[in-house]
Amino acid sequence: MKFTLSWLKTYLDTDADLGTISQTLTAIGLEVEEIIDPTEDLKPFVIARIEEAVQHPNADSLRVCTVNNGTETIQVVCGAHNAKTGLVGAFAPSGCTIPTNGLKLKSTEIRGVASNGMMCSERELGLGDDHDGIIELPTDAPIGASFAEYVGANDPTIEIAITPNHQDALGVYGIARDLAAAGIGTLIEPDTSRVKGNFESPIRVNIESKDACPVFAGRYIRGVKNGPSPQWMQRRLTSLGMKPISALVDITNFLTHDYARPLHVFDADNITGDLTVRLSKSGEKLVALDDKEYTFDDEVCVIADDTGINSIGGVMGGAGSGTYQTTTNVFLECAWFDPIRTAMTGRKHGIESDARYRFERGVDPATVLDGIEMATRLIIEMCGGEPSEVVLAGDVPNISKVITIRPERVRELGGVEIDKKEIIIILERLGFTVVDNGKTLDVTSPSWRCDVDREPDLVEEVLRIHGYDKIIVEPLPVSSRDIVTGLSPMQRRMRMAKRSAAANGLREVVTWSFIASEHAKLFGDLSPSLILDNPVSAELDAMRPNLLPNLITAAGRNGDRGFKNVALFEAGNQFANDTPEGQSYVVAGIRRGQNHDRHWQKNSKDVDFFDAKSDASAILTSLNVNVSGAQVVAEAPSWYHPGRSGVLRLGPKNIMAFFGEIHPLVLKKLDVKGPIVGFEILLGNIPLPRSKSGNSRGPLKASDFQSVERDFAFVVDENVLAENIVKAVNSVDKNLIDKICIFDIYKGTGMADNKKSVAINVKLQPNDRTMTDEEIDTFSTKVIDIVAKKTGGILR
Repeated sequence: MKFTLSWLKTYLDTDADLGTISQTLTAIGLEVEEIIDPTEDLKPFVIARIEEAVQHPNADSLRVCTVNNGTETIQVVCGAHNAKTGLVGAFAPSGCTIPTNGLKLKSTEIRGVASNGMMCSERELGLGDDHDGIIELPTDAPIGASFAEYVGANDPTIEIAITPNHQDALGVYGIARDLAAAGIGTLIEPDTSRVKGNFESPIRVNIESKDACPVFAGRYIRGVKNGPSPQWMQRRLTSLGMKPISALVDITNFLTHDYARPLHVFDADNITGDLTVRLSKSGEKLVALDDKEYTFDDEVCVIADDTGINSIGGVMGGAGSGTYQTTTNVFLECAWFDPIRTAMTGRKHGIESDARYRFERGVDPATVLDGIEMATRLIIEMCGGEPSEVVLAGDVPNISKVITIRPERVRELGGVEIDKKEIIIILERLGFTVVDNGKTLDVTSPSWRCDVDREPDLVEEVLRIHGYDKIIVEPLPVSSRDIVTGLSPMQRRMRMAKRSAAANGLREVVTWSFIASEHAKLFGDLSPSLILDNPVSAELDAMRPNLLPNLITAAGRNGDRGFKNVALFEAGNQFANDTPEGQSYVVAGIRRGQNHDRHWQKNSKDVDFFDAKSDASAILTSLNVNVSGAQVVAEAPSWYHPGRSGVLRLGPKNIMAFFGEIHPLVLKKLDVKGPIVGFEILLGNIPLPRSKSGNSRGPLKASDFQSVERDFAFVVDENVLAENIVKAVNSVDKNLIDKICIFDIYKGTGMADNKKSVAINVKLQPNDRTMTDEEIDTFSTKVIDIVAKKTGGILR
């Protein structure tokens, strides 16, 4: 919400300076985000007179001007068509900066003639859009005086943040009301007196849907002359970042921000018959003031005449009944629309407007009659015309509530002792009506505070005016054993997993926690509790039961844009149901294309399920999981290819990871070209470390002693898994063995039927000594014996 200081003071009689007002606004919950003081930007600019303007000797479109800035006479080359002798305007000396474009002026030569400074247009100084010529001031303007002060452009603009519970501060009057309650001046009431009507309105109003619009005030004004609004109103609208359009349009925009009262003006000559406030019929259409056509269902509040819809109630008017320069007769609307229906209409059709923003948060219904009188008065002052009597349909709703507050609750909830009398004074200054019942207070909320519903809301109102800074700061009574510092084991695990995935060449992405329900069903049964009642879009109507779908579709979008090789991962929650226990932490990743970009030093290959297993194993290893001791079985879920996938588990029930190629049918339904391989690591299924540090084996560090490598080749039955040989060898001495790698499997000439040769490399890494030959031979003997015992293998 933006407003200028002078605008605020039309409703607030105060001697407080800008700093005090800014601090008070923030203290009462209307946080000041920015203050723009044009005085600083326009400080170097002064009023100057062109003493003489002659034709430039080398350019037909330029004039050489002799300019008097009050202290000296300066030569300026000017290209404005209205640069002439005797003109008084705004002069920018060399060395200053033009506010709108950041151009720093310096003495220069233009087509061979020296020029120092410039005469400025309105656009260059940020005072309007006019750049057709330089500013022309009255001839009696004081030469050498501050230009900003003379034209009133020294008015600071204040921008405040509006929280959802302060819809009353969406107008300058409401902000002034809060400041007055905080003791910063006295509130000045606007003139809402009745404007006498001279005839009966030829347009009547009928309300069919009182749930959508309980009250509607209208007034016919004939014989208006629509033109530009006065400068004071244009300046205020410009300070909001709005472009002045015409007096009739500017008046409605002005009152929307001035009094938090949205209105609409119809061109009465474009209305056929009377107006009816009703719900739309399915299939009805309207071209709105944003020049877009909207098609409605049967739930939108509309204002229609005998021929069709003229306006979307509380959201936006129609282009066909809007006001233009040729408008001579108008019908003024001031109504109150249901906040929920207004919000649903705007969200459903994607319409953003100042009216919708206010109505969906709650406009003061008591301003219906005040607003139409204020708007009528402004229209007659600026456009002339003759008003009719007010047409009033429906009744103004009473949204005030009676809430009981116990004075001691201010101390219990707010931490500060405030006397009951002061509580009453604060609430009454805020517009509440208070009845003292002794131990309790019955408080009636004002019509502009629809957000106040309960006792804690009243406590907050008292505290913000009394001053949050007066709340005594006391530390919470905690013992050292109650203080939890650092990361939890799961947080450490998540961080390490993400680092490992990134080190493996995967790029981290963050996708929606929502997913299309049709996609979710491809990855297991979708619990009905995961379907969203109010999704952000129709395509994201369920909580994700799996991280893979969003990763796969992300890979598809990247592939469609020419990225052939994609490697992505995400770490986050997936949901089995809507309970806390149904959430689980997962790290998932996918690869598509080739395992690396083309390079002359190495050959690239298409990714396969071995790459997915390698990714999963690397991440599990970084989490201090002994992957070589885990079971690998071909029991992956249905969204994986049944012959090219697997599971890493610790025992039959504790699954740590899935990996493999994504099923082609799943990719087809997701409309993504494959093949794609992926993995899922279920962090919650990995046993937590025994130590408090979250790392049972401690951080890995390089040994100072020489490592030793030995190769072994064993002849085993063809049905013996190579994994069993690795497990057998690893059981010899887990602390000494650093790595076991299978580097060859051979079947063929020289090998007996139903036999195969499995060759492995074993790396030993001692941490306390250099191994002797005898120790290495002893280890080798143990390896040969254990493989023979557990697999029946013999050394080749």
